[in-house]
Amino acid sequence: MDLWLAWWNIVSLLRPAFSRSRTFLWFLLILVAFAVRKDLAGVTSFVRALGLSEHCYERLLHFFHSDAVKIDQLAQLWLSIVIRLFPVYLVHGRPVLLIDGIKNAKEGRKIPGVKYLHQESESNTKPQYIMGHSFQAFGVLCQVRGYCFCVPVCARIHEGIVRSNRDKRTLIDKANEMRESVGQDLKFILLADAYYANGKMIGRTTAHSCDLVTRVRKSTVAFEKAPVVKKRKRGRPKTYGTKLKIQNLFGKKKFESILSPVYGERNIEIQFLTKDLLWKPAKGMVRFVLVDHPVRGRIILLTTDLTLSAEEIILLYSLRFKIELSFKQAVHTLGSFGYHFWMAEMKPIKRRNGTQYLHRTTEQYRKQVERKMRAYHVFVQTGMIAQGMLQYLSMTRDELVWKHFGSWIRTIRPDVLPSEMVVSEALRNTLSEFLHLSVIAAPLRKFILDKIDFSRADGRRFAA
Repeated sequence: MDLWLAWWNIVSLLRPAFSRSRTFLWFLLILVAFAVRKDLAGVTSFVRALGLSEHCYERLLHFFHSDAVKIDQLAQLWLSIVIRLFPVYLVHGRPVLLIDGIKNAKEGRKIPGVKYLHQESESNTKPQYIMGHSFQAFGVLCQVRGYCFCVPVCARIHEGIVRSNRDKRTLIDKANEMRESVGQDLKFILLADAYYANGKMIGRTTAHSCDLVTRVRKSTVAFEKAPVVKKRKRGRPKTYGTKLKIQNLFGKKKFESILSPVYGERNIEIQFLTKDLLWKPAKGMVRFVLVDHPVRGRIILLTTDLTLSAEEIILLYSLRFKIELSFKQAVHTLGSFGYHFWMAEMKPIKRRNGTQYLHRTTEQYRKQVERKMRAYHVFVQTGMIAQGMLQYLSMTRDELVWKHFGSWIRTIRPDVLPSEMVVSEALRNTLSEFLHLSVIAAPLRKFILDKIDFSRADGRRFAA
């Protein structure tokens, strides 16, 4: 029960994001179901996981469409809780945020926002083209005893719907708006892949006194500072000096050698070169780090923070893949993207359909689409919070998790933090005790017990 009490102490702080107490209790019930369910079959799996009566299915659907859920405030509260209470990875006193995109396959012909998407991946498990939703998401990097986690914070669908023909925003613009709406006053270091290495991302990041660490393409060019002229001539002084193609610096400059600071690597020597140059997309000076790895090959890294050393930059970028692992857990363990909400009034879309334009539709139809898209975001946001809570228990209550795991895996080791799956199993084994003995979480306890159908096998598991 101690695991559930630690869980309760965190999630109870999210109450201000809900207009009604009953809506908040439904939210907590769904968080519990996310944490303990054994299958990922949408809302029906929540009913089975807690042995709820059949009328709860409609109530759960209503929750995800409810206006009593203030989704933006929920994301803001969750971020503040993570920064304040989680073991956040800090660099020069600033937290590290990770941002990336994920494409979620959806075959439904009456799901708004679904479009034909291209996936750039070397994995054999991913098809090159899919029908689905395109999300952009960000999380916070946490660390305990040398193990790092990306705690998911917020995700939004940024493709598939055009609400106005005057909307000229790109995916980068929408990613910046999402991040700023959730953590506007936060000073951080942002980790991103080469897609986000452009002037728009750098400009919006540095405007809030934050910095970006990313990778750039091999075709990148930069400039040295223009030499200072002793005798001033007419006109504006030159800003840019000699033009350099960054890729050409490999093999022409003297590189330094160090033991690899890459996360998880041991006894591997790499070579690097640090160069501060003017980069036109950034409209100022940035730091390039050219890395020659004996196994991974060559890579060019960039940061807007000129105080970071090359070792810190290499280590930081090596942690970027943690958001990929977070996505993997969200899809396969939590089912955070497993929503199945249809829009009955929607005209069925065709295979290989592109973006759906709403500016020629009626006002009522646009409102229905907005309501359904918001339901998707509420589902994903709830799943991310549920995943973050599993990570929190893994990082702070690992001994209790292993104690209550009650099953078998081959790699149980006392010094290794449990995965989200292991924490979920431990919570599942102690849920009955929590529901019958908890005093602190009495409102939630009563709310769930009143909805359990003890005539079914799923419900009899919680019988006293």
